[in-house]
Amino acid sequence: MNERTTDEVAKIFRNAGDNITLINGKVAKSSLTDPEKVRLKRNVDHLEIIKTYKKEDNTTSIWTDEDFTDIDAAIAAGNSKLSA
Repeated sequence: MNERTTDEVAKIFRNAGDNITLINGKVAKSSLTDPEKVRLKRNVDHLEIIKTYKKEDNTTSIWTDEDFTDIDAAIAAGNSKLSA
């Protein structure tokens, strides 16, 4: 696998916003159906996974100065909703 370009990393980060939007929408609901819970879990898992992305050296993070505040909040809110 080739090293991700700066544009590819930016796209991954930008697309994480779709996961955040979905998670926040599910969290705002009073109750979730089983399929909604599965989708919520899948989106939370995805955000957790992308935070761990590494460069080809398998040690260095692809992330530099990105602000993960919204991602971390969505992960926490999603996990809280799933455990409620």
